[in-house]
Amino acid sequence: MLKTGILNPQINSLLSRVRHTNLLVIADRGFPYWPGIETVDIALTDDIPRVLDVLRAIQGNFKIGRYFMAEEFLTASSAAAQMEFSEVMGNAPTVYEPHAQFKQRVPLAIGLIRTADTTPYSNIILESA
Repeated sequence: MLKTGILNPQINSLLSRVRHTNLLVIADRGFPYWPGIETVDIALTDDIPRVLDVLRAIQGNFKIGRYFMAEEFLTASSAAAQMEFSEVMGNAPTVYEPHAQFKQRVPLAIGLIRTADTTPYSNIILESA
């Protein structure tokens, strides 16, 4: 039985299948359902958990090469939310792009983790290093 780290078996399975340059989506509660992509839904109640909670939890098991976010995040979210994402992501290169373009990357992902985050446009696509 696992006692530390990621305890969710579906998330562990997703992480163990990620290889070099594969994509993993961590989405907010309003992100559309994608029938062709394995989805692990961990939404419990508003903002539990948040995208940042998942990012913090997987950092020890996922080497981020770069990440993608919707450019709308920069105008729809608070400065505090932007700062928090920046602090968690550190020096990983960031690509901001229109939300419509961002969603075109989703079908290429290994999987999607849906959170209960209410932060506007807090969806993120991680590309493994």
